[in-house]
Amino acid sequence: MSNLQDGNAAKRVYTVEEISEILGISRSAAYELVKKDEFKSVRIGATIRISKSSFDAWLDSREI
Repeated sequence: MSNLQDGNAAKRVYTVEEISEILGISRSAAYELVKKDEFKSVRIGATIRISKSSFDAWLDSREI
């Protein structure tokens, strides 16, 4: 059984919903960040996946 099938693979992507939860913003605001190409994302059919490493680097570069 592969790592993906047995659930042991490290998470490599976020969903838009996860991004909105992490940042504490609305889903529509998270979609706007994706639309502005703030971090790497890919559309697979109707779904969008955001690169975890790209998002994490973007988040680390923000001043809080």
